[in-house]
Amino acid sequence: MEVPGIARNISSPLSPCEGMIKDLSLDAIQLCERDGSKSQDGAISDMEELPVPQGIKISNITCDSFKICWDMEQRGKERITHYFIDLNKKENKNSNKFKHKDVPTKLVAKAVPLPMTVRGHWFLSPRTEYTVAVQTASKQTDGDYAVSEWSEIVEFCTADYSTVHLNQLLAKAEAISGRMLRFSVFYRNQNKEYFDHAREEQGNRMLPSVKDNSGSHGSPISGKLEGLFFSCNTEFNTGKTPQDSPYGRHRFEVRADALFNPDTNLYFGDFYCMYTAYHYVILVLAPKGSSGDDFCKQRLPALDIADNRFLTCQREEGGGDGEGLVFRHAQDVILEVIYTEPVDLALGTVAEISGHQLMSLSTVNAKKDPSCKTCNISVGR
Repeated sequence: MEVPGIARNISSPLSPCEGMIKDLSLDAIQLCERDGSKSQDGAISDMEELPVPQGIKISNITCDSFKICWDMEQRGKERITHYFIDLNKKENKNSNKFKHKDVPTKLVAKAVPLPMTVRGHWFLSPRTEYTVAVQTASKQTDGDYAVSEWSEIVEFCTADYSTVHLNQLLAKAEAISGRMLRFSVFYRNQNKEYFDHAREEQGNRMLPSVKDNSGSHGSPISGKLEGLFFSCNTEFNTGKTPQDSPYGRHRFEVRADALFNPDTNLYFGDFYCMYTAYHYVILVLAPKGSSGDDFCKQRLPALDIADNRFLTCQREEGGGDGEGLVFRHAQDVILEVIYTEPVDLALGTVAEISGHQLMSLSTVNAKKDPSCKTCNISVGR
């Protein structure tokens, strides 16, 4: 069963769970505060001791739900009518002390059989550490509550987006992807020192690194998947690659078929924006059978390389021997393509671009706009 009530930001008439609390008065909810022991206000009576929850266990954790259970002494157990659950984001020692703190969430649940499912995207976010403690309570005839001591505090961390959530993001991205434009090369911009290091220290190869935390907070590839970022977007009026880049004035270009061909699997990774009109789609290219491919198969929606709304590789019609490949990318989103394997510089060319290094357009560790209706789904951001 899901938690039927919540006491969060209760003074606001616009609370997202208004109307959900049927078994607890507003005054009683406001008294559901943790102070390390029992509530001290006289509105909650202090009758016979109720059993204190012990040995709290958290299981079945998703990005926006978890199951909770605990042990209790038999004494007074029959009097329990409700559970009070105190849920808070774990404090970050490095957080900005001037930033407004998250409002603690006080959940009020009927005493249902355990384990109990706690679910709610308005108070649970993916990949976030939380603390939780529990009280047992007995509703009295006058509407007041007798409560137990608070349990010990336990910690847990919510999970990444599942493929169900990623498929929801995928559908939103498809809706704005636009028409498909032809392209012929993938390109990667860095500074000169990066390419010098690749030649001198890495056997003339660019080596994969762990993806940063840009994009959706619940993305299962952030901080886990190793790869190399490439671009393929072209200017719609010229069909050529843009001459500006936020990542460096030196560009490696490689023929599209060197990275993307029928021996490559394609996966959808993320969809996000950074408080601007531009929207980004992260795709993953993984050679079949590679470690990156194995990682993605378990976590990301697979795309048909010849038939999808973002990046396609198709046999050229009337190509004689049938070996010719045609590549297209979506016009209305900016594609960030992660290739999961090392890339030899000998496969392409490195040259200096003629445009500018526009640092303001960098997506390194960029945070997703949680208010954008185009690229957010109804789970934690």
